Amino acid sequence: MAVVGGGQLARMMQQQAIALGVHLRVLVESPTVATAQVVPDAPVGAAADAAAVRSLVAGADVLTFEHEHVPNDLLRELEAEGVPVRPGPEALVHAQDKIVMRRRLTELGAPCPAWAAVRTAAELDAFGAATGWPVVVKTARGGYDGKGVRVVRAADEAADWLGSLAAGEALLAEEKVPFTKELAVLVARRPGGGPDGTGEVRTWPVVQTVQEHGVCAEVLAPAPDLSQETLDRARTIGERIATGLGVVGVLAVEMFEVHADDGSSRLVVNELAMRPHNSGHWTIEGSVTSQFEQHLRAVLDLPLGDTSVRAPAAVMVNLLGSHLADPREAYAEVMARHPEAKVHLYGKEVRPGRKLGHVTVTGADLQDARRTADAAVALLRGDAALMEETGADDPDTVDR
Repeated sequence: MAVVGGGQLARMMQQQAIALGVHLRVLVESPTVATAQVVPDAPVGAAADAAAVRSLVAGADVLTFEHEHVPNDLLRELEAEGVPVRPGPEALVHAQDKIVMRRRLTELGAPCPAWAAVRTAAELDAFGAATGWPVVVKTARGGYDGKGVRVVRAADEAADWLGSLAAGEALLAEEKVPFTKELAVLVARRPGGGPDGTGEVRTWPVVQTVQEHGVCAEVLAPAPDLSQETLDRARTIGERIATGLGVVGVLAVEMFEVHADDGSSRLVVNELAMRPHNSGHWTIEGSVTSQFEQHLRAVLDLPLGDTSVRAPAAVMVNLLGSHLADPREAYAEVMARHPEAKVHLYGKEVRPGRKLGHVTVTGADLQDARRTADAAVALLRGDAALMEETGADDPDTVDR
């Protein structure tokens, strides 16, 4: 199996590939990235390098991805030449271009915020006047983890982006949704199977995500304090999108829950990712079938695995930066204090705010699991050592 992208997602795919006896060949950005450390067959090359991608897929049963930044024209060429590309370029474009995504989701009847493609300050002014300021402005391509997103209160706050648009390009303007929770639905689909010929689909429980500075910090599974009607609606939306777009593999559908004054709630789709996703890392310990195993099954068109939970609650907390030179320095203390915590480090050099790894805790009570996961990550982050250096007596006062 050929995989484009050498980050932590492909690294975690390798663990499941070993168990299944699947050989991964991964195109990595450098010989030191996360995946290159654990996958022997890891040629170095850029995702936009057609020669590198063609060399990668030679003899492979299927091509898949750990990020969406692959030229779609190249994928169409490979598909026309008989290479199974999964998800295919016709589906993947909806995770590559936010305007294309919004247009198609609207056609599918998926709930979206008010939106418009804008090319000029006048068009952005008109959108803001119609929906109310502030509005959210996004670059159509290339943004992730909060990058390529601005909340603006006037068109001139996006003047630099508008001024740098090439011919035919536009920005995506969206209403600023007053959400109460951020949710995610993870769906897997394979082309074969299914009662009506549309493919087999499996969905994990709806989760709540907690963001810090545009980056996922925590995932609570299952999402607490949601009605069964809301849970069912979220799953239905996710499955409709997976089927409607023809996704093969894992699809993450990020949503907002919005409460009205009358006590009712609605869901609004925010973003899509067509690959394993941060909101699904909890499935490694928390589900019968992890998102990484399921992605391999789906793109190889093998029957999908059970997505039932292994415990009533699971919490995943990201390690975003560390005050330690190497978070492994804290292993002895983490493992002694929190033997139930499962630590995953990605082999990355420590930098402020960088996604270095995650911790998952499963158990009978969501809040207990959350406290334990938070405490384990605080040790890996070196909060106690920094407090000793600074004399702070409250971890919340430490600059993270």
